[in-house]
Amino acid sequence: MNLKTVLAGLLLAGIVTPALADYYVVQDAATKKCTIVKEKPTTTTVTVLGDGTVYKTETEAEGYIKKTKICTTSPD
Repeated sequence: MNLKTVLAGLLLAGIVTPALADYYVVQDAATKKCTIVKEKPTTTTVTVLGDGTVYKTETEAEGYIKKTKICTTSPD
């Protein structure tokens, strides 16, 4: 196999792989603070918001945090 082809393939894989990440918006049960995580949580200390919606980009997840009332109001 041609070395240039292999290197081009590795470069392409390095560029595409981060784009395949999934983002979740979660809320800490104790602090009520919303954050974005890259893996679906398996603990009970956080709640996945948005009915478990998976966002393809971090920007989409940030948009959800900005517009949802749960994340924009302060806990009493």
